[in-house]
This record gives sequence, structure tokens and C-alpha cells, in this order.
Amino acid sequence: MSIQPAPVASSLRGWRNAVLALFALGGITVSAWGPRLPSIRADLHLGDGVIGLVLAGVTVGSIAGLGASSAFLSWLGARRAIASVVVLVAFGLALAGIAAGGFGSLGFTILGFVLVGFGIGSLDVMINVEGSAVERESRKTLMPLMHAGWSIGAVIGSGIGAAASGLGIAFEWQFVGEAGVLVVAVLLAVRFIPAAIAQDAGASPAPVAERIRGWLRGWTDWRLLLIGVVMLGVELGEGAANSWLTLAVHDDHQQTNTVAALFFTAFAVGESGARIFGGPLVDRVGRVRAVRFTTAIGVVGVVLFILGGPAWVTLIGVLLWAVGVSMGFPLGMSAAADSGPNPAARVSVVASIGYLANLGGPPVIGFLADSFGLLNALWLVAALLAVGFAVAGVLRARATSSATLPVR
Repeated sequence: MSIQPAPVASSLRGWRNAVLALFALGGITVSAWGPRLPSIRADLHLGDGVIGLVLAGVTVGSIAGLGASSAFLSWLGARRAIASVVVLVAFGLALAGIAAGGFGSLGFTILGFVLVGFGIGSLDVMINVEGSAVERESRKTLMPLMHAGWSIGAVIGSGIGAAASGLGIAFEWQFVGEAGVLVVAVLLAVRFIPAAIAQDAGASPAPVAERIRGWLRGWTDWRLLLIGVVMLGVELGEGAANSWLTLAVHDDHQQTNTVAALFFTAFAVGESGARIFGGPLVDRVGRVRAVRFTTAIGVVGVVLFILGGPAWVTLIGVLLWAVGVSMGFPLGMSAAADSGPNPAARVSVVASIGYLANLGGPPVIGFLADSFGLLNALWLVAALLAVGFAVAGVLRARATSSATLPVR
């Protein structure tokens, strides 16, 4: 797949910065509700299991958005497609906040989260396509930095949540305000995205049925599935933190809502820093050792968080947990792309596994929490990170790979 040359007026630097900003918008959105879950749960008078069902709306929407993204790109082009799905995310976020806080409506709250999920699922595919195109045109390794942009957005989003909680601002007004910012920001950012759309060089796009068959063949490739196992562990760890960390800090470690939100911010800061500064580590030791190093740290962090103790021990656990889930996703995407022919279909397979873990894992944690307690449910995260450590060797580049990303 290639990108048509961008118009002369479109600056490569502006394109890169616009994509970074869009990654950050995604991070802001997915961290919007995590710090406010205690308040949402209280306003809706729900238990952890039902909150898990509410969060499952994000999962359902995201999987649908993942599948629809290609059609949106073909139909609208990158600029309008990205702007449209971010506006949809903003509408869904505002709807969820007003429905939960203003009217106490469970049904419309779930609908809002479904719309948010659909928009985020579509957006993530689109910005990864744009990010890889910028990387190719720049001839520099940029994808870890792009994903760090998402993490930085999560820091900003969680910081907003913590501040709003501390100031006593109702979550519905926080969500409405963030929705307005998302709309303005995306309309500014897409102006720097080239109008050209992705297409196969010198050829018409493959028929839909053929593309579907190519995607399905990816699910029979054992190496690709093992890459997905690595993604499963790190993405479940990230998704569990996004959805349950604040509740665990509040309920099980007896901290205030504001302190719980600050712990979530610490997680986002830790993940962002690891991604920003992790590139040199990958250059030095390669994908396999980098992922083994970070996932091992993640196991230690989750265990410290579960066992608890003084607040500083819990905080150290949060930071190590964040490092543990930081590198698996971007490096897994790179490994999938150079694991064989038809890289787009291969990336789609591991991205689907990552989405299922990141967004489907939190409801599973919620169901386990109802039976065993929230902290005990988090042992699943530690176990899957350990499995990711064990199979990380699959991330090693193929001997014939011509990938430009640094691998060993």
C-alpha cells in the first residue's frame, strides 16, 4: 500500500504534528471516564459487574468501528473520515455524561459509550494508517512516538478528570466540555493532513471478498497469533488500568476519589515516559529483549499493586505496571507488519486481538471482581503479562525482512 504524494502546500512536519495531535485526542478520550467511574457508579447506583456491562458498550462499538474504518476512508477520504469519527466520539461522550449524571439513564449511558467506542475504533485504524505513511515519507522511526502521543493524551485526560473531581465539577459537565474541545481540535488538525487517500500503487483496490479472505488467512498463522498473545497481555493490562485502577485505589486501598484519579494520572505519565524514551532501548537491545524487560517489570508492578501496603508501595506498583504495558503494542504492530506477505491484513489481525483485550478485558475483570474482589481479579493481568514475556521471542524479525524499523 502506498500514499499518493502529498500536495506541495502540505508540510511534512505539519502532517506529522497533526497525526501526533490526533493520537493525543484518542488518549484524552479513552481516559475521560476512568477517573470518574466512582462518581458514575454512584449516580447510576450500580455494582462493579453492571459497570463492566456499561464498559462493554465501548468494546462492542470499537469492534464495529474497527471493521467500518476502511469503508469510511474510501468513502470520505482521510480528512473528512477522521473529522467525522471524532465528532461522533464527542457526541457519544457528551451523551454518556448527560445520561448518567443528568438523567440517571443506564440505557442512554450505554448508547453513549457504544458511540464513543465506534468512533475510537475507527479513529485508531485511521491514525495508524496516517502515522505509518508519515513514517514512510520521513524515513524515520516515528510509530513509538506516535503511540506516546496517545499516552500523553491519556495523561492530559486523566489530569482533567482528577482536577474536575478535586474541584467538585460534575462529570457530565466535564464530558460536555471535553466534547467541545475534541470537535475544535480535530477541525484544526485535519487541515494539515494531505488530501490524497491510500490506494494500491498502479492498481485498483482488491475486491472486498478477497480482502476478507486475506484477513481470515491471518488467523491461521501461528506466528501471527503468538504476536497477538503478546498484545493480549499488554493490552489487557492497559485496558484494566484505564477502567479499574481508580476504583481499586479508592475501594481497596482506601484513598479519596481525587487521590485515586491522581494515581491514574501517574499510570499515564509512566506509560508516556516509557514510550517516549523507549526507542533507544529498542535500538540497543531489539524488540524481544525490550518486550521481555518491560513485561517482567509489569508483572512486578501488578503484584505490588495487588498486595498493597503503604500508599508509596501502591504508587510504585502503578508506575511499574505502566512501564510493563508500554512497548508491547507498538512493537507488536511492527512485528506483525514484517511477519509475512500482506502486512495490512496481518496488522489488522493483531490490532483486533489488541482491541478485544484492551476493551473486552475490563468487563471480564468486572465479572471476576463480583466473585473474587477487584484486586484478586487483577491477578489475570499479571498472569497474561507473564505469558507475553514467555512468548516474546516471536517478535524477532524474519531473516528476510526488509523492514526499516530497528529489530533483532
